Parts: sequence; C-alpha cells; structure tokens
Amino acid sequence: MNGLINYVSCGMLWLGLLVRAPDLLRHRRDPYLRAICAVLGLAGLCFALGAPPTVGAVNRLSGVPNLAAPVTYAAITAYCAASQVLIVHWRGGPRVHRTARRWILAYAGVVLGIAVTFTLADAPEERRTDLDTYYATTPWIAQMIVLYLLAHLVAVTVTTVSSLTWARRVRGRLRVGLTLFGAGSLCGAGYSVAKLVAVGARWTGRDWPALGTAVSPAAAGLGAVMTVTGVLVPLVGPRVTDWRTARRTYARLAPLERVLDGLLTRRSLRLPRPRCASPATRLMWRQTSIHNALSHLDAYFDRHLYDRTRAAVLGTTGDPEWAEAAAWAAII
Repeated sequence: MNGLINYVSCGMLWLGLLVRAPDLLRHRRDPYLRAICAVLGLAGLCFALGAPPTVGAVNRLSGVPNLAAPVTYAAITAYCAASQVLIVHWRGGPRVHRTARRWILAYAGVVLGIAVTFTLADAPEERRTDLDTYYATTPWIAQMIVLYLLAHLVAVTVTTVSSLTWARRVRGRLRVGLTLFGAGSLCGAGYSVAKLVAVGARWTGRDWPALGTAVSPAAAGLGAVMTVTGVLVPLVGPRVTDWRTARRTYARLAPLERVLDGLLTRRSLRLPRPRCASPATRLMWRQTSIHNALSHLDAYFDRHLYDRTRAAVLGTTGDPEWAEAAAWAAII
C-alpha cells in the first residue's frame, strides 16, 4: 500500500490548519483557536505517521522493528487529548482550565502506558499495515493496541455527541460546520470500532484483516474530509457571501459607469483596470472611477433639482436611500 489515503487526508487537515493559522497568529492567547489548530495539526500528523512508507522509514531509521506503531499511537492519543480540550472550551464554564488539564493528564497517562507496553513486548517482525491484527494475541502488544483504540474511541464519541448536540442549538453556517465536524468524528469512531472488531476476531480464532487494513483507513479518511470541511465552513462562508455581494454590486454599477464613460475617458479620470483582482478590488475600482467623475461634475449639478427629486421620492416611498439614488440619477 502506498499510503495515498493517509497523505491526502493529512494534506487536507493541514490545509485547514493553514487557513486557521492567521487567526491564531493574531489571537495567540485564544484557547479555542489553539485547541482547534492542535486538533487539525495532530490529526494530520497521525495520518502522516500511519502511512506505510512513513512507517517503514521510522522503523528503518530507528533500527527498532515496529517503533512506528507506538509513535503513531502516541500521536493519535495526543490528538484525542486536543479534541477533549477543544470540547471543554466549547462548553465553557467556571472550571474550563482545570477540566482541560485533567484530560491532558489522563491522555498523558495513556501515552505512558503505550510506551511501557511496547517496551515490555516482543514484536520482532515488521508489520506496516496490519500490526493491530497480526500482534493482537501477543502479550503487551495486545494491551497497547486496546489501550490506544479505547482512548481514541472515547475521544471521538465525546466529540461527536458534543458537536451534534451544539449543532441543534445554533443556525446557519455554524450549524452546518458543527454537523460536519460531528459526522467526521463519527467516522473516526468507525476507525476504532473496525480495529477493535478485527482484534476481537483474532482473539476468537478468526482473521478479518480487511477491517484493519481497508475499512478503518477509509473511515478515517472520510472523517478527515468531513472534519476539515466542518472547520472551514464557518470561516469561508462569510467570505463567499462578501464575494457574491461585491460581484452583484459591481454589476449593478455598470450602467452608471457607462453613462460617465465619455467624461472618464476625456479627463483621464479612470484608474487602470486591475487584472486578476478579487471581486472586492474590482468593485473598489469601479466605485473610485464613478466617484472621480461625479466629483468632476459637482460644479455643474442642479442642486434645486436634486433637492426637489429627493423630497418627492422620499415623500412617495419613505425610503431615504432610494430617494437619494433617484435624486443623483436625475441630476446626472
């Protein structure tokens, strides 16, 4: 296996981290931002470490067969801790920091347990993709596997329940984002459950390796896609709305610019048209050109016509903005 799912999932999660990074740099002390960035960064690291080529590289460079396994499990456990800290900050309350520290200490204990059990175990044959099931009956390795899987299952279960519960209380893009985030965590639970079922099958004399080598990576990959989408939706949504509003306003100002085109050209009042610019930049360019033309014509405007038109339209519609627009149209 080439680890394509792992690396693609890692890339998507780190892309989400990259999008969030500017906010974190501006608000370094915001515990929520630190937690969400830690979740994205550690989740991506888990996928990168779990890819078969990375597993082989870690084992080869360290000279210890299967050392990549406890390293990956420790990263997964750190991700679990970050997820719980994120949930704690979501919920808020008077004991946020104390509760967050307890989760961190609990998962630090899990990492210590992973290190101890791997040290005591004997796993001489390298397994890049199916270590969980291959060594499921090996003393100490089996305990290490169950320990990290249960820790992961607890974390994603709490995250799923908390996200979906909160999603019912909010509206709009935040609700969509939380729903996707919760669904991604639910897929993460599928990863742990598939692995645990495969391990349990080995304990009963059966062999279902596909659960650990095919089903669980697919569930984790789908979860990564949904998680990063859930994180990005509340952030990207307002920007998309602003982009659409700018495009709409830009198009609506086109007739006025055409009316003023002759003056803009003769008097060289139009700024150079921006190339490859965002809708907001193009809108600013058009508004500036129109403003330049109107400023040039200011001395020729009929103030009495402006006042009469504005008063008449305001009396008819009661809308000050519409009245002002009609008055400007009349004098132009």
